[in-house]
Formats: sequence, C-alpha cells, structure tokens
Amino acid sequence: MKSFTTLTATVAPLDRSNVDTDAIIPKQFLKSIKRTGFGVNCFDEWRYLDKGEVGMDNSKRPLNPDFSLNQSRYQNAQILLTRKNFGCGSSREHAPWALDDYGFRAIIAPSFADIFFNNCYKNGLLPIILPEDTVEQLFQEVEKNEGYQLTIDLANQSVTTPQGETFHFEITEHRKHCLLNGLDEIGLTLQHAEEIKAFENNRKQQFPWLFA
Repeated sequence: MKSFTTLTATVAPLDRSNVDTDAIIPKQFLKSIKRTGFGVNCFDEWRYLDKGEVGMDNSKRPLNPDFSLNQSRYQNAQILLTRKNFGCGSSREHAPWALDDYGFRAIIAPSFADIFFNNCYKNGLLPIILPEDTVEQLFQEVEKNEGYQLTIDLANQSVTTPQGETFHFEITEHRKHCLLNGLDEIGLTLQHAEEIKAFENNRKQQFPWLFA
C-alpha cells in the first residue's frame, strides 16, 4: 500500500450529497478483484453520456461536459471535495479502488458512510472529515480560483489553504501509523513474520502429526 505523508494537490469539487458506491463505480464493472483498471470507469454514469460496459474503449466515449471532473481545470486533481454521507450504499471495496486508480489520494467531506470510510484506510486513501461550514468555504474558494490547491499534512493532521488558513482533522493513531508507513492489514501482519515463523516451527515440533 502507498504511504501518505504530505500532499499538495489540485482540488476537484463534487457538489453532491449521499454519493453511493454504485455511482462511484457501477455494478457492471465489478468483475475484477485486481484493484486496478477501475479509474476509467470511476463515476461512469455521470462522466460519460452513453452507458458504460466492460471492455468498451473509453477514449472514444462521449464525455459529459457538465460533470466537474471532465473540466480541464480539474484534470490531475488528487483531492476530492464533496458533501455529506459520501460512499453510502453497498460495502463494495471497489469504490476506493476506483477512486485510487483515478488518481485521488484524499477525500474531504462533512461525513462518510462507515464501511466506505474504513475501506479507504485499507487502500491508502485518506478520508478527511471537516465541518460543513468549512467544506462550504472550500467549495467557494475552489470555484473562484482555478488551479486551487490544498496541502494535507497527515503527521500534523492539518489541511492548509493557499492563504495559509489551516484546518485540523481527527484520525486514530493506529490509522495514522498505517497510512504514514504504507501498511495495510497484510503489511501489519508481515511485520511479525519472524514471530509467526518461530511459532509455526515450534508447533511442528510439539504436534508433528498435524503436519504429516
């Protein structure tokens, strides 16, 4: 898993509440468990004017010019700014996979659906909860300033605007440690590889018939 320390990046606005996981990555694209290749279909039904299906050449599909992520000023954005209850709906882990594969490293919202919120941490995405009035302020600043960027400092748990205004966000120490060091659940387990190996060797000596 990619580590997350600091990030200064362009912000893309998605001015919608209650965005569910089927909107983030529609169900017809859930046929792979590779974690990659979902970015081109992220927000597919809003991003394109036609109906997307697996195997289509997305470079030839008509884009929706009214969808914010299709606007040139938000290309290569790595921070998604959105509204409350982001990631609601089903528990599919493909949603953070799609957002990560699209290029997002952090999502800022007033609230997130619980399962999606937890799945983000497992995939190297940083979900940041800020008050609604702060999120509204950021929406206004993004709209007024093309190329608007924020700086996120995970160690200090801060989001800083170009004007130097800083907002603090909460995160548990465990999740913070995992993101800073790029550790998912498998990575955490492998930190104890030697102890696991020693336990297994000892178990083989004590109960050899179990390994016959």
